[in-house]
Amino acid sequence: MTVLKNPPPSPATAVEAPRDRRPRGARRRADHQPQAYVFLAPWILGAIALTVGPMVVSLYLSFTEYDLFTPPRWVGLDNFVHMFTQDDRYLRSVQVTLVYVLVAVPMKMIVSLLIAMVLNTRAAANGFYRAAFYAPSLLGASVAAALVWRAMFTEGGTVNEVLAGLGWDTPSWVDDPGYTIWAIILLSVWQFGAPMVIFLAGLKQIPRELYEAAEVDGAGPARRFWHITLPMLSPVIFFNLVLEAIHAFQVFTPAFVIGGGRGGPADSALVYTLYLYQAGFEDFEMGYASAMAWVLLVVIAIVTAVIFRSAKLWVFYGDKS
Repeated sequence: MTVLKNPPPSPATAVEAPRDRRPRGARRRADHQPQAYVFLAPWILGAIALTVGPMVVSLYLSFTEYDLFTPPRWVGLDNFVHMFTQDDRYLRSVQVTLVYVLVAVPMKMIVSLLIAMVLNTRAAANGFYRAAFYAPSLLGASVAAALVWRAMFTEGGTVNEVLAGLGWDTPSWVDDPGYTIWAIILLSVWQFGAPMVIFLAGLKQIPRELYEAAEVDGAGPARRFWHITLPMLSPVIFFNLVLEAIHAFQVFTPAFVIGGGRGGPADSALVYTLYLYQAGFEDFEMGYASAMAWVLLVVIAIVTAVIFRSAKLWVFYGDKS
């Protein structure tokens, strides 16, 4: 008779081990979560230390009077009340910034789209022209580009000389309150390379069959542009519009350099971020500057939200019309 040393448990006493009923992929992801957090730790710590932390501190400082040298003193909403009711330079900076955003963004979008449409061909030299038109965008909001631009628009500069040759006598753009903001706007429009490249990529995704069918039906260039190009390109227009609007509200370096560091004649180049810089780092009103920064953040968020909400009226995806 054979005796089993370790007989199997009887059905009555056997207890079935719990089974992990999660999908295999979910179990694998759960097993790798600790390693994922280890690799994400530098980014998380950097975000907390360099972004979230300063934002929380600046939010607190916006309700205080703080000059960097003495402890902050709580003043409640005084900074915000003073901002909107007593500070004329603040209201002037808002006006200049709105003019810049409402003019520079549409002009830059229109120019970049027109150039993209011209370059959307198979000509042999298109590669060179695309690189040449994109090159100014590589400079970004650099001090060097702004300095060159300021030299071009001063009295006796290249722009005035060319305009004088065409019979248009203009003063020094950087010294005339009516012209300074336009010099800054033109610098922004000149750097249209980034949205142009995005528009060019969007144009290449539009099927040629649509244009051929419309042309057979007798549609001219204007109708093809209005009924085919714009609807098919609307997601790309939406993307560029959001980015350019956010960047426009944050303009600083061109206004600082072209305006001579103080906002130009009669504060004609006093954009919002330049006045914020002056309040915080020249007048040492860091609490007031923090309040200005949070107002700017809220305004950008509202403008972005409005653009997103309006997208359903004019942005078309796939076969939606």
